[in-house]
Amino acid sequence: MNAEDMNLEDGKKKFIQSWGTMGSSWGINRTMAQVHALLLISPDALCAEDIMEDLKISRGNANMNIRKLIDWGLVYKELKPGERKEFFVAEKDMWDIARCIIIQRKKRELEPMLRVIDEISSVEGTCPESEEFCKVVKDIKVFSSKADSTLDRLSKADAKWFASTFMNMIK
Repeated sequence: MNAEDMNLEDGKKKFIQSWGTMGSSWGINRTMAQVHALLLISPDALCAEDIMEDLKISRGNANMNIRKLIDWGLVYKELKPGERKEFFVAEKDMWDIARCIIIQRKKRELEPMLRVIDEISSVEGTCPESEEFCKVVKDIKVFSSKADSTLDRLSKADAKWFASTFMNMIK
């Protein structure tokens, strides 16, 4: 199918599927990323039933993934006067989305590794094997600490700083 021939529904399906696949790169499951994608492209807030229907998933699956997206800071509840249902909207600012993902990945992946590296940094020994072990651990600790501080700065930066820094890097 040519991009010029694609209708809105086909485009939405393709986007949701692709975003779902990409989600595994962030450390989240495919369905969670698909729920995020659906909310991201929806002009209005959606309730769990809308999400279930659009993605053909169970109520439990929809609710669990919505809660996780709220925990990540990627989705928010929206109140509608006169409605008993809960409605949900996605954060639409791409910089804020990237920042949320950076913060969550750092918390789930890098910080536990830093704790392990700190723990095993106390290994001592004078044999070649222990010296190699200590050297590698030290190198990983230096690199991980720099990555941690870089990610901290990145998560606290604003979009203009990021854009200008990124543009300078690719020149």
